Amino acid sequence: MTGKPVFKTIVKEIGKEAQQFKSINMLIFFGEQAPNELRDSCFIIADHNLASKIKEGMTLKIGAIDYQITAVGDEVNANLQNLGHIAVKFTGEKKAELPGSLYVEKKAFPKIEIGTEIEMF
Repeated sequence: MTGKPVFKTIVKEIGKEAQQFKSINMLIFFGEQAPNELRDSCFIIADHNLASKIKEGMTLKIGAIDYQITAVGDEVNANLQNLGHIAVKFTGEKKAELPGSLYVEKKAFPKIEIGTEIEMF
C-alpha cells in the first residue's frame, strides 16, 4: 500500500460481544470514550483523528487485509472524527443505506486482536 494514511489507529480493547457481529458481516469501532452500554459490542480504538475525508474507492486495511471502500454513509467522517464510532459492513454495497456505516468489498472477515492496526488510505 502506498500513500499517506488518512486514518490510522490500533485496537485497544475488544468488547465481549464484538466478534458476534461477524455473523452479519459487520463490526463496530468506537473510541475510548464509548459509553458503557455499548462497549461490549465494539472494538475500542485508540486514536480517531482523520487527516482528510474518507471516500469511496479508498482502502481500509485491518491487520494484513485490504478492503476497497465501496460506500461511505453521510455521518461516517463526522462520527469517526468526533467519537471514533463507525460500523463497517463487509457487504460490498455501492450505496450507503445507514448514515454511520462504511461499506467495503465482500471479502474474508478480518481477525482482530488487541493491537491490530487499522488504516485507511
